Amino acid sequence: MIKHSKKCDNVKYAVRDILSVAGEAKKKGLPLHYLNIGDPLKFDHSTPQHMIEAVHKAMLEGQNGYCASSGTDEAVEAVKREAKRLNIQNVQDVFITSGASEAIELCLTALLDPGDNVLTPFPGYPLYTAVQAKLDAPENPYYLDEANDWMPDPDDIRKKINSRTKAIVLINPNNPTGSVCSKEMLMEIAKIAEEKDLLVLCDEIYDKILYDDAKHISLASLNPDLPVITFNGVSKSYIAPGFRIGWGIASGNKQKLSGFLDALNKLLRARLCACTPVMASVKAALEGPQDHLTALMKKMTPRRDMTYKMLNDIEGISCVKPKGAFYAFPKLDVKDDADFVKSLIMETGVIVVPGSGFGQKPGTQHLRIVFLPDEATLKDSYMKLAEFMNKWRRK
Repeated sequence: MIKHSKKCDNVKYAVRDILSVAGEAKKKGLPLHYLNIGDPLKFDHSTPQHMIEAVHKAMLEGQNGYCASSGTDEAVEAVKREAKRLNIQNVQDVFITSGASEAIELCLTALLDPGDNVLTPFPGYPLYTAVQAKLDAPENPYYLDEANDWMPDPDDIRKKINSRTKAIVLINPNNPTGSVCSKEMLMEIAKIAEEKDLLVLCDEIYDKILYDDAKHISLASLNPDLPVITFNGVSKSYIAPGFRIGWGIASGNKQKLSGFLDALNKLLRARLCACTPVMASVKAALEGPQDHLTALMKKMTPRRDMTYKMLNDIEGISCVKPKGAFYAFPKLDVKDDADFVKSLIMETGVIVVPGSGFGQKPGTQHLRIVFLPDEATLKDSYMKLAEFMNKWRRK
């Protein structure tokens, strides 16, 4: 038998791991409602045509070979101009990657030795903890405050910093809660990072999907000397997750970043480059027509509103109103969210993800809902969830 690496034992990704349960429900003949994966293209959303045309044109023009490890000049310069629009100053490097996920993994790999840690938000995107497990870096979560619209808790962040802490991760807007950080909160996190000499890894992939009067501010724009890596890409706001194009913007004090960026660029060179012709989508996305965002939010706002109202109408469920992205993270009055979700899928075909897959305060139970589907699908799903919850509570 070929022995596997023990580094893989603790690698988990709840969003897709739940599909094995969905497969069992499908065998039973249940119609399935997929409220688990944040891929807009699985529903009634589509990639802007001008981005598709830009990639097609690049391919026809022969841009199908390797490019520089950091990306094509056109894509890199487009991201630099985006950084300027976001008021991110003191930019030291820009690199294009195979989705923001690769940017995140490369940065964590360049940063962490075995035993080091980064402060990661719970709830938060499970890729961070999966990569840390692979790198023999123990989890060091800080908890978001559900009673304060899922904002980070600065006191908790301070308490969790130890001698092996290398960075603070911020996901803003947050996946899975849909929270959006205030300027005051961002300044507090930046202050902590500066005091403790920590890198900040800012995941801003949902920065243009905002509801009501929510405003997104890049943390890197608040302190030009603070070492920050800002992640983004075309997957979410530009409805092109399959393009697998993301990027990182390294900003802050050059001297403090130099060793880290040297290591990062070694890793970038070792994997050659991201997909060259698809990099043509970057300039098209960032500097082309933006009207798809108006159309997207016209669909998503009533879906967000329906989600918030119908979930809070269910006895035993409460939900903070999302201000960004397309996720809700309702709290459940149950003992085990994983057990609840598995039974929900097997009985109703409504596929959601247990909150334990994203991290949560001990003793609390949640689930993550993706409200990308059309309103009819969402309404049917929430009605089934309500009926199932009523039965569960009567047990």
